[in-house]
Amino acid sequence: MNERIRVLVADDHALVREGLIKLLELDPKIEIITEVGDGQGAINVARKEKPDVILMDVNMPGTNGIVATKVIKRELPDTKVIALTIYEDEEVVEMVKAGVSAYVLKDVAGSELIDTICRVMDGEVVIHPRVASRLVRELTRPEKKTGEVRLTRREIDVLDLLVKGNTNKEMADAMFISEKTVKNHLTSIFRKLNVKDRTQAAIFALKNHIVEEE
Repeated sequence: MNERIRVLVADDHALVREGLIKLLELDPKIEIITEVGDGQGAINVARKEKPDVILMDVNMPGTNGIVATKVIKRELPDTKVIALTIYEDEEVVEMVKAGVSAYVLKDVAGSELIDTICRVMDGEVVIHPRVASRLVRELTRPEKKTGEVRLTRREIDVLDLLVKGNTNKEMADAMFISEKTVKNHLTSIFRKLNVKDRTQAAIFALKNHIVEEE
């Protein structure tokens, strides 16, 4: 990765922001844009600076992380949002539905957080193992009849690889097609499933047993 990853830190606790910034500034791949203490501040800065990644606290006063994420993902779909929280079950489903690319706990190791930032930039979805059970429970309740979804065999193959956490390049290599073709398949899949991003597509596929998690 040639250009540095531009990161915005949004958290209502100054000490947490300070700790995150000091940690991330040690990595030459990352550039901190600025820090904000609430969701509206995150929205305002995101509109102006268009960061690559936002570290978004879930529970903030005023405009919380869920609302801020929904607004930012609607206006800046290419910006990746990583949800940060102290609690294992704090609004995890709502944040995922809002469009986050990762959901991690604040006690995560620094190296793991940096790895998560790099992985979401590569198109991966990262959910902390300790909050996965909350999502699994949510996945057991189908929201839409799968008969309404008509995916081609190739689209199902792409969706299966997406659920397994593959990047676009890895999908292309596995299927012997170009990354552009993978992106075209993903666009079609998102439209047919009526979802906005990879995270929501993966959740829908698992909930409705379009593909099965190994």
